[in-house]
Amino acid sequence: MAPTRLSAILTAILSAPLPGALLAQQATPPPAAPAAAPAPPAAAPAAPPVAPPLPAAKLSFQSPGIALDGPWSSHQLILTDAAGKNEQDVTTSARYAVEPAGIVTVDSHGFVTPVGNGKAIIQGSLSGASGEPARVEVSVANFEKEGTVNFPHDVVPVFTKYGCNGGGCHGKSGGQNNFRLSLFGYEPWNDHEYLVREARARRIVPTAPGHSLLLMKATGELPHEGGIRLEKGEPHYEVITRWIRQGMPYEPENAAKVERIAVFPKERVAKPHSSQQLAVTAYFSDGTVQDITRLAIFEANQEDMAEVDEHGLVELKEKTGSTSIMVRFQEHVDVYRATIPLGVEMKGLPQPKNFIDEQIFNKLSLLGLPPSEITDDATFLRRVTVDIAGRLPTAEETQAFLASTDADKRAKKVDALLDSPDYAAYFAQKWAGILRNKRAKDTYQRGTYAFHDWIRGSLRDNKPFDRFVTELVTASGEIGQNPAVGWYRAVKDQKEQMQDIAQVFLGIRMQCAQCHHHPYEKWSQDDYYSFTAFLSTVGRKPGEQPDEEIIYHKRVSASMQNPNTKATLKPTPLGAEPLDLAPGDDPRRALASWLTARDNPWFSRMLVNRYWKHFFSVGLVEPEDDMRVTNPASHPELLDGLARHFAESGFDMKELIRIICNSRTYQLSAVPNDHNVADAQNFSRYYPKRLQAEVLLDAINGVSKANDVFRNQPTGVRATWLPDDKFNADSYFLTVFGRPEMDSACECERVADANLAQSLHLINSDTIQGKLSGGTGRAAALAKATDRPDAERLTELYVHALARQPRAEELTAAQAHLSKKRAKAAEKADDDITPEKVEQEAFEDILWALVNTKEFLFNH
Repeated sequence: MAPTRLSAILTAILSAPLPGALLAQQATPPPAAPAAAPAPPAAAPAAPPVAPPLPAAKLSFQSPGIALDGPWSSHQLILTDAAGKNEQDVTTSARYAVEPAGIVTVDSHGFVTPVGNGKAIIQGSLSGASGEPARVEVSVANFEKEGTVNFPHDVVPVFTKYGCNGGGCHGKSGGQNNFRLSLFGYEPWNDHEYLVREARARRIVPTAPGHSLLLMKATGELPHEGGIRLEKGEPHYEVITRWIRQGMPYEPENAAKVERIAVFPKERVAKPHSSQQLAVTAYFSDGTVQDITRLAIFEANQEDMAEVDEHGLVELKEKTGSTSIMVRFQEHVDVYRATIPLGVEMKGLPQPKNFIDEQIFNKLSLLGLPPSEITDDATFLRRVTVDIAGRLPTAEETQAFLASTDADKRAKKVDALLDSPDYAAYFAQKWAGILRNKRAKDTYQRGTYAFHDWIRGSLRDNKPFDRFVTELVTASGEIGQNPAVGWYRAVKDQKEQMQDIAQVFLGIRMQCAQCHHHPYEKWSQDDYYSFTAFLSTVGRKPGEQPDEEIIYHKRVSASMQNPNTKATLKPTPLGAEPLDLAPGDDPRRALASWLTARDNPWFSRMLVNRYWKHFFSVGLVEPEDDMRVTNPASHPELLDGLARHFAESGFDMKELIRIICNSRTYQLSAVPNDHNVADAQNFSRYYPKRLQAEVLLDAINGVSKANDVFRNQPTGVRATWLPDDKFNADSYFLTVFGRPEMDSACECERVADANLAQSLHLINSDTIQGKLSGGTGRAAALAKATDRPDAERLTELYVHALARQPRAEELTAAQAHLSKKRAKAAEKADDDITPEKVEQEAFEDILWALVNTKEFLFNH
């Protein structure tokens, strides 16, 4: 039987067109010309118009003074106008003057280069603006001295700047065309060896640097697959030329090392389509500083909000919100953040319920981005029940909640859901996926079931998260006695164990650092292997059951060798000093102690960001498990506040959920207003998300009164209670709707997007049709209840599917469909078309239409 589509009235709330179409302005006819009047007496000549006053500017440079040392030094000016509400960058629109001449030059980007020794004053002013110009003194010394080129600090960054040592060029494994460089220049000593000694140094001509193969290919004088990278005479070309002319030194004796870099400005509130010039400074171990703006690498984190050129000039776009630019020099990184306001006048913000609302509403006020209204009770009930318990509210729950006049009923509903077994089961399937509870063999069933039960029991009992993690990381014994050791069976390799611990509990992705320095972080190969050393003493021996293992500490000194440098490394927490542990000490205990410490800068922030994304669809940091400095949070103060609250609560996961769900922010409507329809990061409204595979299957079963049968599970078990990955094979529905295979620790393995295969399955599959048309299902039961009014039976469908009463127009459309089906049946009455069968088909049609609405398929 092919179901019949209902009126468009039954489509989901979220698919309705947005309100607010603009009315066309009525044209007003010009007034009639007045009657002719006597000419007035001749007037005196009008005074010339007074020119409006010029806008005032309040200009300043970022530094009170500039010191340049040597002919190849430079400095990037940043000129700021502070006359308005927010500071505005005017570096590239200003006029510059230098007095006296012959000391430095300043180009149109505000880039300063020396031309002679001495002191001068640089002035910056704006054309068409009043106010004093900005002034800064610059001094130049040692202009006549060339200075020794430092290969790691001066030459290697040129290779990085032009992509020569990238993964797609000479930096890839094995190099390119018999020439290799270390990836991103993280091993400059090897780069020096490749250039100076490899292939009999054929790439360098010390007596005529310009004839060196290295430069002739880069300038296009000889064929080069990478194209022209340098122009003769430009500063970066001259750096390499001077290095060759000086005899290709590595670095001067006792040369200072770069300890950190800093970008200026760090943060700005800027108008849409405005620009911001950045300046980057390197701070050395001997206390000296150097402008490295023209050597730094700039990358936009959200290219739909901002672009940046190779000189650090940021061009902002129109999209409202916060964006960031990553700045990189060698292994050092920093970030510039820009906030782009919409600028709408804010009226009638909801009253904050807790610090979440204070932070979110402060940001919305800064942006001038009005939030949507607080959602209605029916929508809140369905939303929070799905998000906490992984199911739809029952009809009894819906009717009781909507009828209640208790002002505190929303908070009480949150508490009731957290106390229900459905909460523990729903979040257990979330953590089972993250912790890879995969049944690779049938003999693993005992273990995967036990591990899932341990997770579910921990959540049911509200075990503090620090204790949960400690029990997992330090687990020893056999899975029957200590189910937490199931993780060590799922993740056997020590390096993978370390990577999962770092990613899941710290939000640090260490995978890149296994082979080379992390390109967007500070982690090196030594960090990678010294952190893995915590797991180097994990031993295994056969257990009593087939394919079971006993996990134990081997009582040897914990260490790990860096395969590149051959250095033996002690267990070392990330960003900390190595630990001296006795052979009898299980290093995993020291690891767990450091992981779960309240002052650990990553532990609490990672968990609260993961849970924030669960409830809001978008993390404060995206992706939710990539918490690096170059990927800043959209609301950093809120992230820190949530992490602090979580730690101070004793790592109470239920309390974290409670404070999120009781916030006004969580309870905002998903329906956009005239201003926030494009908002995807500021939480001015609730962002709808498709129901997860397990939740959607349970919802369809619940509304149709059907069941799925899973192997080795009791009849009627819900999909959110399934313990491991093996049940995907029992259900095509779970596979097509993206239930994870539990192969990785990343929640990205769960498919959340809608696709054509899902739509076809819902519309045409025999599986869905069988659920809707079952003889014991809801459609059949309603069809038989002819003693009940149509409106009552239709309302039951809506309450079960959407947790609300049908609207008048929806009820009218559904009743019209019932009448139409009955009329057709009366016209063609025979043995095959009975009134009972027609009645059931009519209710199946309505149920099918409801199940295929966005309002049903999405949590909103």
